[in-house]
Amino acid sequence: MGTDGLDRNACKEDKAELEDRLDLRGLKCPLPVLRTKKALGRRAPGAWLVVLADDPLARLDLLHLCRSEGHEAEPPAPLSGGGWRFSIRKGLGAADQ
Repeated sequence: MGTDGLDRNACKEDKAELEDRLDLRGLKCPLPVLRTKKALGRRAPGAWLVVLADDPLARLDLLHLCRSEGHEAEPPAPLSGGGWRFSIRKGLGAADQ
Protein backbone atom coordinates (compact mmCIF):
# COMPACT_ATOMS: atom_id res chain seq x y z
CA MET A 1 0.00 0.00 0.00
CA GLY A 2 1.30 3.45 -0.88
CA THR A 3 1.88 6.31 1.53
CA ASP A 4 -1.36 7.93 0.36
CA GLY A 5 -3.39 4.91 1.53
CA LEU A 6 -4.07 3.64 -2.00
CA ASP A 7 -3.85 -0.05 -2.77
CA ARG A 8 -1.66 -0.22 -5.85
CA ASN A 9 -2.85 -3.78 -6.50
CA ALA A 10 -5.93 -2.44 -8.23
CA CYS A 11 -8.63 -4.89 -9.23
CA LYS A 12 -10.47 -5.07 -12.57
CA GLU A 13 -14.08 -4.00 -12.84
CA ASP A 14 -16.55 -5.74 -15.14
CA LYS A 15 -16.10 -2.73 -17.41
CA ALA A 16 -12.39 -3.65 -17.65
CA GLU A 17 -11.45 -0.40 -15.92
CA LEU A 18 -8.89 -0.19 -13.17
CA GLU A 19 -9.94 1.18 -9.83
CA ASP A 20 -7.91 2.38 -6.89
CA ARG A 21 -8.96 1.52 -3.35
CA LEU A 22 -8.76 4.07 -0.54
CA ASP A 23 -9.21 2.48 2.90
CA LEU A 24 -10.35 5.19 5.33
CA ARG A 25 -11.82 2.92 7.98
CA GLY A 26 -11.05 4.20 11.46
CA LEU A 27 -10.88 7.85 10.39
CA LYS A 28 -13.45 10.32 11.70
CA CYS A 29 -15.12 13.30 10.09
CA PRO A 30 -13.92 15.30 8.23
CA LEU A 31 -10.91 13.17 7.22
CA PRO A 32 -12.72 10.64 4.97
CA VAL A 33 -14.24 13.30 2.74
CA LEU A 34 -11.06 15.42 2.68
CA ARG A 35 -8.86 12.48 1.68
CA THR A 36 -11.40 11.34 -0.92
CA LYS A 37 -11.50 14.82 -2.44
CA LYS A 38 -7.70 14.91 -2.60
CA ALA A 39 -7.53 11.42 -4.17
CA LEU A 40 -10.17 12.33 -6.79
CA GLY A 41 -8.25 15.51 -7.62
CA ARG A 42 -5.25 13.40 -8.69
CA ARG A 43 -7.29 11.25 -11.08
CA ALA A 44 -8.31 11.71 -14.66
CA PRO A 45 -11.98 12.32 -15.44
CA GLY A 46 -13.81 9.01 -15.71
CA ALA A 47 -11.46 7.17 -13.31
CA TRP A 48 -12.99 5.01 -10.57
CA LEU A 49 -12.09 5.24 -6.89
CA VAL A 50 -13.33 2.75 -4.29
CA VAL A 51 -13.52 4.21 -0.79
CA LEU A 52 -13.95 2.12 2.36
CA ALA A 53 -15.17 4.15 5.33
CA ASP A 54 -16.87 3.41 8.65
CA ASP A 55 -17.48 6.88 10.06
CA PRO A 56 -21.26 7.36 10.41
CA LEU A 57 -21.09 10.74 8.65
CA ALA A 58 -19.14 9.36 5.68
CA ARG A 59 -22.33 8.25 3.91
CA LEU A 60 -23.68 11.79 3.92
CA ASP A 61 -20.38 13.59 3.37
CA LEU A 62 -19.14 11.46 0.46
CA LEU A 63 -22.46 11.51 -1.39
CA HIS A 64 -22.65 15.30 -0.90
CA LEU A 65 -19.10 15.66 -2.24
CA CYS A 66 -20.07 13.70 -5.36
CA ARG A 67 -23.22 15.74 -5.99
CA SER A 68 -21.53 19.09 -5.42
CA GLU A 69 -18.47 18.36 -7.57
CA GLY A 70 -20.09 16.43 -10.41
CA HIS A 71 -18.84 12.92 -9.62
CA GLU A 72 -20.90 9.76 -10.09
CA ALA A 73 -21.46 7.57 -7.04
CA GLU A 74 -23.02 4.15 -6.88
CA PRO A 75 -25.18 3.49 -3.80
CA PRO A 76 -22.94 2.70 -0.79
CA ALA A 77 -22.64 -1.04 -0.14
CA PRO A 78 -22.48 -2.16 3.50
CA LEU A 79 -19.32 -3.98 4.60
CA SER A 80 -19.58 -7.14 6.69
CA GLY A 81 -17.37 -5.67 9.43
CA GLY A 82 -19.23 -2.35 9.50
CA GLY A 83 -18.97 0.69 7.32
CA TRP A 84 -19.54 1.08 3.62
CA ARG A 85 -17.93 0.63 0.23
CA PHE A 86 -18.32 3.65 -2.05
CA SER A 87 -17.62 3.38 -5.78
CA ILE A 88 -17.00 6.86 -7.14
CA ARG A 89 -16.30 7.81 -10.73
CA LYS A 90 -14.63 11.17 -11.22
CA GLY A 91 -16.91 13.43 -13.21
CA LEU A 92 -16.02 14.08 -16.81
CA GLY A 93 -16.29 17.81 -16.26
CA ALA A 94 -14.81 17.83 -12.75
CA ALA A 95 -11.84 20.12 -12.45
CA ASP A 96 -8.74 19.01 -10.58
CA GLN A 97 -8.85 20.22 -7.01
